[in-house]
Amino acid sequence: MAERWDPVAFKARVDEVLGGFVAREADALAAVDASLGPVAEELESAVANGKRLRAAFCYWGWRGGGQPDSEALVRAAASVELVHAAAVVHDDLIDGSPLRHGRPTAHRALRTAVPGHPRPAGAARSLAMLVGDLLMALAGQLFVESGLPAAYLGRARPLWAALARELIAGECLEILHTGGVPDTAVSLKVIRYKTAKYTVEHPLLIGGALAGAGPRLGEGYSAYGLPLGEAFQLRDDLLGLFGDPERTGKACLDDLRGRRPTALLAETWRLADRSGRERLRTLLDGHGHGRGNGHKHEHERRGHGHGEAAGNGHRKEDDETLDEVRALMRSAGAPERVEAMIAARVEEALRALGELDAPPAAVTALTSLAHSASARVS
Repeated sequence: MAERWDPVAFKARVDEVLGGFVAREADALAAVDASLGPVAEELESAVANGKRLRAAFCYWGWRGGGQPDSEALVRAAASVELVHAAAVVHDDLIDGSPLRHGRPTAHRALRTAVPGHPRPAGAARSLAMLVGDLLMALAGQLFVESGLPAAYLGRARPLWAALARELIAGECLEILHTGGVPDTAVSLKVIRYKTAKYTVEHPLLIGGALAGAGPRLGEGYSAYGLPLGEAFQLRDDLLGLFGDPERTGKACLDDLRGRRPTALLAETWRLADRSGRERLRTLLDGHGHGRGNGHKHEHERRGHGHGEAAGNGHRKEDDETLDEVRALMRSAGAPERVEAMIAARVEEALRALGELDAPPAAVTALTSLAHSASARVS
């Protein structure tokens, strides 16, 4: 690969690795029994989209350690994208999200695989959970089969344990704090563990460890990766509510329906006056968990998963709620506050990058990645 960073060319390399590897695994799964065909299809669909940012950070973690371009390293970096695919399937399942990249999420698509099941929605959710589990297992398989020397892989092995532990911790924290009083400090902790670490910091550290980088470079990677990963998720929060669903591929009301502890919601709550908070609480109670467990369980008895019923059709009330919540957020100044938080974190990351003792090509690429990760539109 040329020294000049070409994200499109790199994405094509990662897509080729993932496409071939997962297609073979999907074929092997479907060969067990013809009824597994839809599950195998979802396995392939789970890796069909993505900007491959995590693989890119792993790649430049390696290059930052002074190593040359390597096909084996690209395969190892691609394995981190399988972790992301697994996390997405599980996250959509936990949140009951109906759409991802403009298509039905795994637990919705797999309903067609169980038409005669007495509880088709529950069965489809179970199948989706297993798809996510298999993707996580395949991540480890691709990593160890990447072609890198065993000694190199051994240096990075402890980081995989940390990545999995902290990703699960972040998912658990989000569940535990969902529906509570919005709190910015709590939201930022969720962001750090659920997204920032496995999106930027851990891929960089894994790439660096594979390269044999010392602790000083690792410290620099963390100083760059953590604030940038937080900026990435803060941007995602803004896009989730103010973005164009045609570009994001997700419904704008998903975060509100789920009462998820986003920093955008927390900042709105912190900045709003008393009447604004009361109106926000009313709107959230009308579209999220606030309707009560009886309401949620009734939907489940009818065959819908948690949070899914509201996603089955577009309603005029949804537009009205979305417009009012957006107006409340704007009047409180929350979007501008989150934009400022993003800018501060990108600045912190770039400052740490400026102090990084790494080859110029790696610094240039990581600078480009910092801007693309924090200023994306979808």
